[in-house]
Amino acid sequence: MATSVRARPDGSPPPAAPPSSPGQRGRHSSRGSWRSTLYRWDLKAIPYVFVAPFFLTFAAFGLFPLIYTGWLSLNRVELGGDPTWKGFENYTDLATSEFFWNALFNTFTIGVLSTVPQLLMALGLAHLLNYKLRGRGFFRVAILAPYATSIAAATLVFAQLFNTDYGMINGVLGWVGFDPVNWESSKWPAQIAISVIVTWRWTGYNALIYLAAMQAVPQDLYEAASLDGASRWRQFISVTIPSIRPTILFTIVVSTIGATQLFGEPMLFGGSVGISGGSGNQFQTLSLLMYEKGWITGALGQASAIAWVMLLLLLLVGGVQALVSRNNRKKLGG
Repeated sequence: MATSVRARPDGSPPPAAPPSSPGQRGRHSSRGSWRSTLYRWDLKAIPYVFVAPFFLTFAAFGLFPLIYTGWLSLNRVELGGDPTWKGFENYTDLATSEFFWNALFNTFTIGVLSTVPQLLMALGLAHLLNYKLRGRGFFRVAILAPYATSIAAATLVFAQLFNTDYGMINGVLGWVGFDPVNWESSKWPAQIAISVIVTWRWTGYNALIYLAAMQAVPQDLYEAASLDGASRWRQFISVTIPSIRPTILFTIVVSTIGATQLFGEPMLFGGSVGISGGSGNQFQTLSLLMYEKGWITGALGQASAIAWVMLLLLLLVGGVQALVSRNNRKKLGG
């Protein structure tokens, strides 16, 4: 509400307000300019302040160890000793080491034996849970229970099941007429047993990822396929699989990364000889070899070189995945 200005008693108009001095105008303008500058800095700096903890944590626990490990891989480093520059000698030693190639081959075979059945079973479970089944919520929680189980507990239980002398697996094989299998000392049985542990633990996790992707597929596609006379199996092959192809590729890459870094299951499964991957290195992976070189024999330089080889392998897998994704996008766009 506006206020009225009263005139003087003699009827003359009230005196005008004195003009502000140049100093006052300068103070007001400088104060407004300072506030404007502060506001602009606030808009520009605050987002970086919010994300700074992540970058600081990554630099301290991710970037620095990566760079330092790369530097150690170019030196001969013993526990408690000073590093000695050796260049790429650690890498050339790995190229001629039968233990390294054995660990690399074991990592590949265990990865294939665990990843392929795991993802196929996960696809089947997700396809079943995608339909309106009674008790779907219970089954979704149940298939995720192995993922919530610790690696130590799961591996110790399976080690008892695969025990050569009194394990339940050999007992069942004996009932059907097969001879007992030496699951720990033989190469392929040991790798199969470790792959069973990995498959049991990660199948439900991947199944839930596939289920989320399947529920995002438009129902119109299924209705059109049903009108064309396609069975549920044909709908799964021709509609579901192509629609969730990016998700399948993602799980393949993640499972490959996990297989490359496999450590806990073979170490605990082997017991006292778990670090060396069994008495004959029959299931020693790259991670186990890296641990043995670094903390058992004390060759930190060689262990760092193995770590960088694993990193390069993972980068290669990521590059292949990016190339395949780009080709798929081009095909879909074309």
